[in-house]
Amino acid sequence: MSLLKENVTGLILALVSSAFIGSSFIIKKQGLRRAASVFGVRAGVGGYYYLLEPLWWVGMITMIVGEVANFVAYAFAPAVLVTPLGALSIIVSAVLADLILKEKLHKLGVLGCVMCIAGSIIIVIHAPKEDPISSVLQIWNMATQPAFLAYVGSVVVLVFILVFHFAPRCGHTNVLVYTGICSLMGSLSVMSVKALGTSLKLTIEGKNQLVYPETWFFMLVVAICVVMQMNYLNKALDTFNTAIVSPIYYVMFTTLTILASVIMFKDWDGQSGSTIASEICGFIVVLSGTIMLHATKDFERTHSFRGGTPSSPTLSVRLYNGNGDMLHKEDEENESPECISRRQDLC
Repeated sequence: MSLLKENVTGLILALVSSAFIGSSFIIKKQGLRRAASVFGVRAGVGGYYYLLEPLWWVGMITMIVGEVANFVAYAFAPAVLVTPLGALSIIVSAVLADLILKEKLHKLGVLGCVMCIAGSIIIVIHAPKEDPISSVLQIWNMATQPAFLAYVGSVVVLVFILVFHFAPRCGHTNVLVYTGICSLMGSLSVMSVKALGTSLKLTIEGKNQLVYPETWFFMLVVAICVVMQMNYLNKALDTFNTAIVSPIYYVMFTTLTILASVIMFKDWDGQSGSTIASEICGFIVVLSGTIMLHATKDFERTHSFRGGTPSSPTLSVRLYNGNGDMLHKEDEENESPECISRRQDLC
């Protein structure tokens, strides 16, 4: 099955978006590190001094450019096509994290990147053709159908539980808490972004949609969701390894977004069972690739492939205190017991 011509523009924009967003992860984390070293308070423990760090703002601008491209992509192609292409952002961030942040990417992680690309290609080839939308009111009817309202209600309840119960207790030791909040809110933001992008596209074409309050409501939802995503994504990036946050966030965000899109926009209606099965298989390949990236991230630091005892502690042990230096902490942790003993003898 060949790629539908109607989806080509959305495909190109999605690829450009992923490249910018993947780069922004690295730039922002560099800014977070600088802010933590200068002010002594990390974003992961509630600090907001990163707002005074110029490099963090460079990362934000890079991400905004990527998000704008992503925003426009949703106006031209279905979410089932656009969202999985975020796998490219994982590859970009993982490679740059290895080169710049020295967060070692294992050789099997490269295989994970290849799997992400292969799975994305399968999804793109079998992406559905989107039914034409003539008015924001048509999208509003989709958003207020009982099935999607049930999904929205479930997301809101889960976000409240994660924010007020789990985040204070285990947000700094379990990467799924912060990324879960980002992903849940992200699925709603994508639906609203698609609605808003389609409305603006129709307005540019001469069918003014700004006169409808539904357009402004979708804009409000986008603003709320994006602010929450940005806040908790900063916490996740500052607390955990970038090459771990990126794939887990991608897996959860993509899964929930595709689910929301299938419920709201009926993306799979009219597709054959074999085509849907191919899309699901492609997505499973992408998930497998991201899991491999996650599982092999720290293999270069351990002797697990050589039969020795792992020298790298768990994520929770590697967390550093608010006024500690992350890089210095990681250097100490990577030292062998013999090196530590010799250093103590010299002291």
